[in-house]
Order: sequence, then C-alpha cells, then structure tokens
Amino acid sequence: MWGLIPQGDGTEAQVTWEDQQNINRFGRLNNRLHELDDEIKFAKEANENLDDAGNELILSDEDVVRFQIGEVFAHMPRDDVETRLEQMKEDAAKKLERLEEEKESILAQMAELKKILYGKFKDAINLEED
Repeated sequence: MWGLIPQGDGTEAQVTWEDQQNINRFGRLNNRLHELDDEIKFAKEANENLDDAGNELILSDEDVVRFQIGEVFAHMPRDDVETRLEQMKEDAAKKLERLEEEKESILAQMAELKKILYGKFKDAINLEED
C-alpha cells in the first residue's frame, strides 16, 4: 500500500504502485512537453532566420558572399551558399516536423493518463497546469 488520497466525497482512494507509476510518467511527459515547446520555438526561429538569409541572398548581386560556418565567416561562391541554405532549410523543416509529431504523441499519452488518473482519483488529484 502506497498511501491514501482523500477524495472530495469524504472517502479515500488507495494509491497503488501502478497509480504512482502513472503519476510519475505523467510528470515526466509534462516536463518533456515543456522542453519540446522551447525546442519548437527555437526551431521556428531558426527557420525564420534561414528564410531571411535566403531572401537576403536573392537581393544580393555579389558572386562571392560571406557564409557563417561555426563562429567564422568564409567567402564562398553564391551558388554554393544557395545550395547549403536550401539543405539547411530542409533539415530545419524536418526537425521541426519531428518535434511537432513528438509533441502530439506526448499530448495523446498525457490525455490517456489523465483519463485513467481522474477516473480513479476524481477531484482528489490535479493534473492541470495553473
């Protein structure tokens, strides 16, 4: 026996090991959801920056442009930079899509756990964020 949780109707619900595992799993999923929100925000900003760089490259009339590699800028032919930018955009879009799919999966798992936990503990447990 793990413990008892008082319920709103005056009775107490017993918390089993399985219940505790579900609560812990919900907490871990919730933490990952917050991490994903930050990662998605960062990925969207990166996509916007790559789009802006592509637009600036279109407006540029130079044959050799500066391209940032790590912390340094290298002078590279415009065609090479265009190719690299397109590849970077594709990679960033795939990463964003993967992150959003993971977020949807986590939300579905959390909804299932909420259903289970609220079904047993009713209003004695709060799984909503304030």
